[in-house]
Amino acid sequence: MKPTRIATAVTLCLSLQGFACASNAPITRVTLYSGIATVERSAQVTPGMRELEISGLPANFDAQTLRIQAPAGVQVGEIVTRDVGQAEAASPREAELEAKLQALEDSRDQLNVEVESSALVKNYLSKLNGGENSQTTVDGKSLGAAVDTIKRSGREALAQIQRTQVQIRELDKKIKAAQRELEKARSGARDQRSITIAVAAQQAGSIKLSYQVNRAGWKPVYRATLNSATSTIELERMAVVAQKSGEDWSGVEMHLSTGQPRLSPQAPEPVPHRLTYYPPRPPQQYSLAEAPELKAVPMAAPPAPVTAYLTGSRVQDNFIPPVLETQGSFDTEFAVPNRVNLASDGREITLPLSTTKIAAKQRVRVVPRQEKFAVITAEAERPSGVWLSGNIQLFRDGAYVGATNWNTQASDKLALSFGRDEMVRVTVDRADQQSGSRGFLSQRGEHQVADVFTISSFHKTPVELLVLESTPVSASDEIKVKQTFSPQPGIAAWEQRQGVVGWEKTLAPNETMKINVGYNITYPKEGTVGGMQNF
Repeated sequence: MKPTRIATAVTLCLSLQGFACASNAPITRVTLYSGIATVERSAQVTPGMRELEISGLPANFDAQTLRIQAPAGVQVGEIVTRDVGQAEAASPREAELEAKLQALEDSRDQLNVEVESSALVKNYLSKLNGGENSQTTVDGKSLGAAVDTIKRSGREALAQIQRTQVQIRELDKKIKAAQRELEKARSGARDQRSITIAVAAQQAGSIKLSYQVNRAGWKPVYRATLNSATSTIELERMAVVAQKSGEDWSGVEMHLSTGQPRLSPQAPEPVPHRLTYYPPRPPQQYSLAEAPELKAVPMAAPPAPVTAYLTGSRVQDNFIPPVLETQGSFDTEFAVPNRVNLASDGREITLPLSTTKIAAKQRVRVVPRQEKFAVITAEAERPSGVWLSGNIQLFRDGAYVGATNWNTQASDKLALSFGRDEMVRVTVDRADQQSGSRGFLSQRGEHQVADVFTISSFHKTPVELLVLESTPVSASDEIKVKQTFSPQPGIAAWEQRQGVVGWEKTLAPNETMKINVGYNITYPKEGTVGGMQNF
């Protein structure tokens, strides 16, 4: 008696008792570093399970980084990895694009067949029009009908060729677009890897499997929005992430780390530097007859150029993951608040991390000798926590004013510029300038300048003004500098910068401030003085 299908299924289930195949153990967590990522998957085990197989993994991750974590009541034994070559791409997105491209190319081939068929009809009609050796006699009655038939059929054939060529042209555009999209998504990982884990499960639980993949990374970016009415800055911390590891990340918990797993964890081992003395050798004495014969040695031909070909999971492209610049000796980790979907096509996405509102002090900064305009600045205490250097976008009252790099190591405060203030006018007038010698017999030259800085406010409310001036500073004992200011600056060394003085003032609406600056520079006539062109 032949076994029924039900009996066969029951026998198969009994034979597989304690065995499970988790083809798609989902990715539950990803930790991004600079140029590398740790991917964590989760697979369920049931009581009595003896073996767990996880297949369909990309074969381009480092097997030495594989780590298995089992809960209480589940013991893990032998772990076996096996790579299997696949004809299709490992990435679902890549496979989808390849199928789309193949369908477009097949459609183009069908249209080419139609063009060739219409061309055959056209050539046949051309032969009916009469050849060189044509001896056919046509009566007058049938000649008109034949001409009309040839004319109509030829017109239809040519029209069909033209319509088909238009369709082919449109298909070619779609094919090129699909090829570009596929090139972006292509990771080169076609081999798949399966992992078989021997387990002894006394109770149900979840086994965590983690490994590291390359071609992934992140970098911090920020957005600062100044509310000039309330003098507050809304500082938004974000992260730009991208990956081309060969597998898509869908709905994963993502963490961003400043660690550097690629760096060697080993401490350097010092070795002694041994010094050896070699006494001088006596010069060799040769007679003319005994002198060694010198023969011309032919130059070796330059090596032929070598072309390297990379295939499989080693295929490279121009993708460069975001680079994280770290400072200091700390490692920290940021948690992305929401689940993340990130395709393996190299596209960069921006993830919001946190938003902080801080009170700021607004000022209008003017550096008249360098630029004839005013800039709105805001200074605040930097929020607590770890802040990495990165690009920051600047907005003032909802309007975008530009972007710059925020170097968080330059100062422990948050000091940002939010664009020009068109309501403040700045002018510089040269009141006096003299150059020459101090006397007919004097051995010293003299350069004297006097300028007037005029700053006018057209705001309807008072503004805090900061005027900065870079004064000449002598770097040689031979150069003497005498300075005159009216009014005297209240800041002698702005931000501990030698020679940078400043004036602070609250400008009322429609108020004007004038600052007189003068310099008398003396120096030896012999030689030259560098930096004089700035005054």
